[in-house]
Order: sequence, then C-alpha cells, then structure tokens
Amino acid sequence: MKKAASSTVSVIITAYEAASTIAGAVRTALAETETTEVIVVDDASKDNTVEAAERAGQGDARLKVVRCAINGGPAAARNRALAITTGDFIAILDADDFILPGRFARLLAISDADMIADNILFVDENSFPDDLPLAPPVSPRVINIDLVGFVRANHSVRGKKRQEWGFLKPVIRREFLESQNFRYDETMRLGEDYDLYVRMMQKQARFRVSTEVGYAARWRYNSLSSRHSTADLQALYAAALAHLSVGGMDDITRTALRVHAKELKRRFLLRDFLDRRAEAGRLTALLSACRDPLTLAPIARGILNDKLAAYRPPPVSRIGRLLIE
Repeated sequence: MKKAASSTVSVIITAYEAASTIAGAVRTALAETETTEVIVVDDASKDNTVEAAERAGQGDARLKVVRCAINGGPAAARNRALAITTGDFIAILDADDFILPGRFARLLAISDADMIADNILFVDENSFPDDLPLAPPVSPRVINIDLVGFVRANHSVRGKKRQEWGFLKPVIRREFLESQNFRYDETMRLGEDYDLYVRMMQKQARFRVSTEVGYAARWRYNSLSSRHSTADLQALYAAALAHLSVGGMDDITRTALRVHAKELKRRFLLRDFLDRRAEAGRLTALLSACRDPLTLAPIARGILNDKLAAYRPPPVSRIGRLLIE
C-alpha cells in the first residue's frame, strides 16, 4: 500500500445540463496537487456542459471528458468513469459543487481508512469558489463511522435532527472497490451514494470523517432531490431490502437497517398513493389501498405529516450550514 503522502486521486464529475456550474467543479479539482485526473462524464446534456468543462480545464491534460449518447442517470455515468480511473483514491464531485483548497492533502493524511470524508458546507446556489462565506467554527476531530451509526444518521427520528450522512462525499480507496468489484447500482437515481456506502461497510470498509470543511455544496430550494418520483423511492426501498438480505449481521445492525427500510417503505407507499390519486381520483386510490390493509397506516401517517408540515414555520436558511456541527 502506498503512503498517504504519495497517493493520487481520480476525481469523477458526472454532469447533466450543468453548463452554468461545472467550471467551478473542474477548476477546484484540478487545483489539487494530488489530482491525477478529472473525469467529466456528460450524461447526454442538451446544453454546452462539455464546452464549459473543457474551457475550465484550460488545456490541462489531466481533464478527460466522456460524452454519453443516452441519459442513464448518475450511477451509470459514475460507473462509466470508474472503469477508466487510475488513481489510488476515487473522489466524487457533483457538477454544481466545488472543493476547498488543500482538501485532498488533509483527507489523505488520515490513515487506516477505505473511505475518508470531510465536512460539507452548504452555500447559496449563486455562490462561487472565489466568494465563499466563512464556515461556522467546528472543533477539528476525526470520527469513526460504523454501519449502525451511518444508517441511523440517515433516517428520521421524531424529536431528533436527521444527520444526513448519505450526503458525505468521501475519497474512496480504489483498491477496496476493485477487490470487491463494487459499482454503483444503475437502477437507482436517488440514494445511490448511501447504497454504495452501506454495501462497502457490510464488507468491513473503514469509514472515517473529519469535521474540517473541505467540500462546498450549492443548496437549491427547488432541488429535484426534494421531489422524488415513485420509481426512485421504489428502487431505494429495494436497495434497503437487499441490505437486509446480507448474512452475518448482528441484531443491532439488522434492526437499524430494518427501521430504515420501514421508513422508505412508508415514503414509497405514500408517493405511490398520491400518484394514483392524481391519475384516478381520491376514491379510486383509497379503494385500491384498501385491498392491502397493511398499506393504510403508512399512507395515513405520511398524509398527516404532510398536513402538519404545512403549519410549521419555514425552515431556517441552510446557507452556510455545515453537515457535521
């Protein structure tokens, strides 16, 4: 195994119609000394995403641009990039995000890990690398994340703040990915990162996270991630059931995975019910749900939660908010 100081990083940026933001992602990735290549996979964009990426690269030979003829989603695009990476570590960078100077040096200095992440700073969608706000102060420390803690951090618990560790963007040891033949699940267009991290930790991947900020994510209030389709939720629920089917887990781990799967099932059933109501009307949708009484309770809870949310005050702006505080 190479020493951390000599390790190289392959940065993967998958993009779909990201012409207005991809330059920041490309430039900040190429600015890192440890970056051996930046692989941009354009997922059949109709705008000039490719041209914007190439301009940002300014002829740097480390930039490689791959064009997809058909839009296959982020998981398929990332797998296409993974197939040609050469670095010791893989870093996923979203096309509308960017990284802070010195990020990879700080992460690679953390030893004994297969996944190494850092804190995320959520910034306004109009922010750019040159005008970042100061991040709120956080005591620097390194957290060891186990599978139970990770799963619990990604589902909602009444009275507790959801930690959303599925948003973390670790650098991943390529040797570990290759040894287990890990790839993203291409049936998923939602939660594909979470799914990969869970499967890796089920194979004993060591996950460490620094509370220092190294990744900036633009936050869009009308982001598509907040409007999940029924098919997306169904695929995420199927992945959760697959996680539960893995043998050799203790009761605590299995319980955490089961609780998460139950929440995903509720979200899927509610979304499916709302789709049927929109297509066929409220009465028909209710009659259809009544054919399986086990679906009524999660649907009712989901509708109640939506109604209650309408009376809650609007959320505090996430601009400048850290993922780990």
